[in-house]
Amino acid sequence: MADKTPATNGREATPIVHMDKIEKHFGNIIALAGVSFDVVAGECHCLLGDNGAGKSTFIKTMSGVHKPTKGEILFEGKPMVFDSPRDAMDAGIATVFQDLAMIPLMSVTRNFFMGREPTKGRWPLKRMDMQKANDETMRAMRELGINLRGPDQAVGTLSGGERQTVAIARAVYFGAKVLILDEPTSALGVRQTSNVLATIDRVRKQGVAVVFITHNVRHALAVGDRFTVLNRGKTLGTAKRGDITGNELQDMMAGGQEMAELEGSLGGTV
Repeated sequence: MADKTPATNGREATPIVHMDKIEKHFGNIIALAGVSFDVVAGECHCLLGDNGAGKSTFIKTMSGVHKPTKGEILFEGKPMVFDSPRDAMDAGIATVFQDLAMIPLMSVTRNFFMGREPTKGRWPLKRMDMQKANDETMRAMRELGINLRGPDQAVGTLSGGERQTVAIARAVYFGAKVLILDEPTSALGVRQTSNVLATIDRVRKQGVAVVFITHNVRHALAVGDRFTVLNRGKTLGTAKRGDITGNELQDMMAGGQEMAELEGSLGGTV
């Protein structure tokens, strides 16, 4: 069974997802080397790592793109094998990737309901119920404090941060229990980043378990409840909010002793 993990309210809770000593091999290349990670409802667990740390492989393993070579994934306390991303989505694990999988020339509503459109009428006259779709889209946005001009606005006219919030709202609307966010703030300005982080905070408060993948320590500290550092396919440790500083997290990501030696050789300028 999954280990009990302290929830943010102080009580112990069984993780929704528990990855136990996960390994992923691609031939002779070991992308993940015994990674253990879990997340509970209403928590934002940040996974930090530099480029090449194994974050992308981790995401794809949790979301059903890859099957682990070794180790076990528990979902709601039970062993689970996802054969595809659709299996993971059906279970309640939604992933918002950096590319967002949206069509710029289509409206917010059509992107929001793509493949899951509400319909009206009878076959062969069945058609998308645009009024219902528009109303539901805007309601889902308002519940997360997201303000857009309207549901007919083309996604391509939105800012990067607004597109991120639409993708997050879509995942929550369709029943995400676990929301995996792949570097959602990496290409955003300060204002857009603030809006995305505020949306993550609201999602967490609604009881969704959030896995926030990032290399930005400041962004992680803004919303994270726990922090795990990944380096070269291995986890270097997990800490709760208040138990670790930003400098300590940055040092772990950079490799600790290696960074200290480099800083010394450059006269403390790193």
